[in-house]
Amino acid sequence: MSGPVFTPSSDGVVVVDKPMGLTSHTVVARIRRLAGTRKVGHAGTLDPMATGVLVVGLNRATRLLGHLQLSDKSYDATIRLGATTTTDDAEGEIVTTAPVDGITAEAIEAAVGGFRGEISQVPSKVSAIKVDGRRAYERVRAGEEVALKARAVTVSRYDILDVRPGAEWIDVDVSVDCSSGTYIRALARDLGAELGVGGHLTALRRTRVGAFDLSTAHTLESLAEDFVWRPISEVAAETFPRYDASPEQAAAIRTGRPLSGLKLALGQTAMFDPTGTFLALYEPHGPVAKPTAVFVS
Repeated sequence: MSGPVFTPSSDGVVVVDKPMGLTSHTVVARIRRLAGTRKVGHAGTLDPMATGVLVVGLNRATRLLGHLQLSDKSYDATIRLGATTTTDDAEGEIVTTAPVDGITAEAIEAAVGGFRGEISQVPSKVSAIKVDGRRAYERVRAGEEVALKARAVTVSRYDILDVRPGAEWIDVDVSVDCSSGTYIRALARDLGAELGVGGHLTALRRTRVGAFDLSTAHTLESLAEDFVWRPISEVAAETFPRYDASPEQAAAIRTGRPLSGLKLALGQTAMFDPTGTFLALYEPHGPVAKPTAVFVS
C-alpha cells in the first residue's frame, strides 16, 4: 500500500489508528521517529483509553491542523448507566451508584433525544481546557476543584446501537456525529444525570475526523513497516474548496497579498498554483480575498 516516498522535509499528514493505552503525545513521538523529522503535531487529542482516528501533521502540514480541527467528528462509544466517576469515564473512581432496574430502553431513547442538535454542554472536568493557564485535568488530578463554563456544541447524530442491561448497570452502545469541542464523556455524564442514575464512558473509538475515517487510518505497527502518508496538497484539495490560480495570482499568494475579483465560497479556500502546488488558505472579506495561512514562500 505504499504511496509517495516520504523524506524528512516532506509536508503531509498521517492518519493513525491510535491504540488504547497511549497518549496522543506518545503517538506523535513515535511518528516523529518513524518520519525522521521533529516538526510533528496532531489535531484533536484522544484520551489514553480512546482509540481510533488521530490526524498527525508533518512539517508545514502541522500548521494546517488548526484549520482541520474545525471539522466535525464521529465516535462509537459505550455509556454505562448506574454510576458516576471522578473523570466521567472508566479511568476514574466511582463516586455514586444508583439502581437501574426501572430504566427502560424507551426512557433511554427519550433522554438521548434531548441531546441532539445544538446543545449547551459543560466540558468534563478532566478536559484539556486551560483554566488560568493550566489544563483542567492537571488541576483535577492535583486535587483542585474546577468549574468549567458551558459552551454551545452541535450533536448532529446520536444513535443508540444497543442497550445491554446488567445486574448493576446498563451499557448503552451509541454512535455520535458532533462538532469539534464536543465531549463524549460529558454526553455520558449528562445522559446518566437526565435519567437520574448517573453515567460514565467505558469505551470510546473515534471513527472520523472531517474527511479522514478509519478506512484511511493505519496502526503504528503497520506504519513502521510501510510509512503511508498523504501530501499536504492532497489533504488541502479534499478538505477545502479549491482555487487554481494564474501565475500572476500565485506570485501574490506566495507573499500573502490580498486578491480582488475572486469569487470564493464562504469560509476557507485552498489556493493552488498552475503546477498543482498548495500555496495557502484564503477567505473572502467583502470584495477582497485575504490569507488565513500561507504554506509556501
